[in-house]
Amino acid sequence: MSQPGPLPGAVVYPVTVDFQSDAPVKRWSPLVNWLLAIPHFVVLIGLIIVWYFVVLISLFTILFTKQIPDGLYNFAVMVLRYQWRVTSYAVFLRSDYPPFEFPAQAMDPGNDPAVLSVARPTEYQRFMPLIKWLLAIPHFIVLYFLGIAAGVVVLIGFFAVLFTGKWPDGLRTFLIGYYRWSYRVTGYATLLVDEYPPFSLE
Repeated sequence: MSQPGPLPGAVVYPVTVDFQSDAPVKRWSPLVNWLLAIPHFVVLIGLIIVWYFVVLISLFTILFTKQIPDGLYNFAVMVLRYQWRVTSYAVFLRSDYPPFEFPAQAMDPGNDPAVLSVARPTEYQRFMPLIKWLLAIPHFIVLYFLGIAAGVVVLIGFFAVLFTGKWPDGLRTFLIGYYRWSYRVTGYATLLVDEYPPFSLE
């Protein structure tokens, strides 16, 4: 699956999040996707536990070396990518079941419609890990309210897909934008990038 470049006027940020599929969604998907995704959620819980330790270790490697070891960095990105794939299925943006694949690489391999890549900086600012969580607070506040809106959108989308087999375009775009914003902030707060995320759904 090829990954097109950014659209003219689109926000360019080191964390790239998109959903590249216009395929119709099967009408039964809202009823069962969350249930069928349970095995993925079990795997994801285990990965996230390890991911927290990776973030903690990365904090110290940045403080002492201004770098994150390749293995730790690629693992952290892989977890976020896997989470996005599972989430896109659980909120019935898609009917095709996400694969149990764990490519530990920063750039998305392009074999799934749920795309997440992170462009790694050449060097990190040594003491930024100590304050990133504080700088991200305005984003957390905005995302809290956007998350409420996203919950309403999923509820509306539930009935839209159930009766029509299709997400309304505006609601679908908003939901993808919400997750894009959320993963950008996560990438920043968990030390993968130094560039401050934009207040943008695009």
